[in-house]
Amino acid sequence: MTLHPATPVPVVRLIIPDSSGKVLILRRSHSRYSEGSWCLPGGKIDYGQTAEETVVKELNEETALTCTSARFLFYQDSLPVVKGKMHCLNLYFECTVRGDITLNEESSEYAVIGPDDLNKYDIAFRNDEGLRRYWRRNNE
Repeated sequence: MTLHPATPVPVVRLIIPDSSGKVLILRRSHSRYSEGSWCLPGGKIDYGQTAEETVVKELNEETALTCTSARFLFYQDSLPVVKGKMHCLNLYFECTVRGDITLNEESSEYAVIGPDDLNKYDIAFRNDEGLRRYWRRNNE
């Protein structure tokens, strides 16, 4: 999908909490965007595909997990840090899943982290802001 740099790109971001409130993050590999950084599972919404369809597809492609439910949480503008770079409109979903994690070539490893772990990771795409918002909302 080719977009003009001035066009925001709709993206789903998947928050998959465990019973203690920690969430799954992936370390990016074989990517021209933020190689070696960490992010939430997710990806761009393709033309003709709904956000919910993208949640199911991206989760399975990236982790081999099956989405059993997805709930929209909030959106976040991820404005370009440098002029001409990608502007993402992140749609955050909380997902429950089943299965065992098997990563595809887009990720080299995974971690399950809580709020106290966030600063230990180089988080891409401003997903750290989304995670802080998620944990703040859950502690209110």
